[in-house]
Amino acid sequence: MLKSAICEMLNIKYPVFQGGMAHIADASLAAAVSNGGGLGIISAMNSGTDYLKEQIDRARELTDKPFGVNVMLMSPHVEEVASLLAEEKVSVITTGAGNPEKYMNMWLSAGIKVIPVVASTALAKMVERQGASAIIAEGGESGGHVGDMTTMALVPQVCDSVSIPVIAAGGIADGRGMAASFMLGAQGVQMGTRFLVADECTVHENYKEKVLKAGDISTIVTGRRLGHPVRSIKTPFSRAYAKAEYSSISDEELENMAVGALYLAAKKGDTEKGCFLAGQIAGMVKKKESAADIIKEVTSEAEELLKGAAKWAEQQ
Repeated sequence: MLKSAICEMLNIKYPVFQGGMAHIADASLAAAVSNGGGLGIISAMNSGTDYLKEQIDRARELTDKPFGVNVMLMSPHVEEVASLLAEEKVSVITTGAGNPEKYMNMWLSAGIKVIPVVASTALAKMVERQGASAIIAEGGESGGHVGDMTTMALVPQVCDSVSIPVIAAGGIADGRGMAASFMLGAQGVQMGTRFLVADECTVHENYKEKVLKAGDISTIVTGRRLGHPVRSIKTPFSRAYAKAEYSSISDEELENMAVGALYLAAKKGDTEKGCFLAGQIAGMVKKKESAADIIKEVTSEAEELLKGAAKWAEQQ
């Protein structure tokens, strides 16, 4: 069975994290991933503490396994959310969209493992000094907010720059991606897009169909003009937004165009006005499965590939 140091650290069976996708990664999906042996993660997104407490309580009803919460550091409610998670003593916190330094001591004092998402070696080294237990190095192949570096280039450089375990994310859909990540130095993987079509994922059915019908060039990156590039599936909304970026529209008007677009996609299935965030590997996702089956399939394939890797080395 495929295991790594991250499994022992977090008391999970497989070194597989589920991405903290806003409006998608709820208690249902997180608990299913954790019950399947991975680390399920609830997204705190921009919500307040009432919603998050409800999701944490629900996850604890659905699983007795460890799960995490993803904190979006740009959220207007981040202060209250950070305090709630310390009170709840969740097993793991992953962070995105910033530097978690302000909250690290509080979380670490509560016995929480903090695993920030990074897109550069500079931030990786910074959060290691702050006491992070591990790091998620996410390349620009991922869905949602993206950086400039690819997973192939980012992961080995982050691994070389820190001494704590690194989780590879971005562009990983199957055992091939997981095996490659281990060869790059990672000790686990995080997947988001693959879990969008999990049976336990409560995202709108239209969203799942968008992923299942996607091809290799079905995604687009928009938002560079505002400094917050986002990868999503090509739709009438994303094409209109991309066109608007190169028009004379003001930055404020451009920003307002995207307000509520992810919610419309995830909860309403609006194929015209919704923004369907997904990674470049959407074209590799071809079937719906339970979260547990996804984890077993990916890890077993990776294990077989890693066992057979010696065939590429010349035998003396």
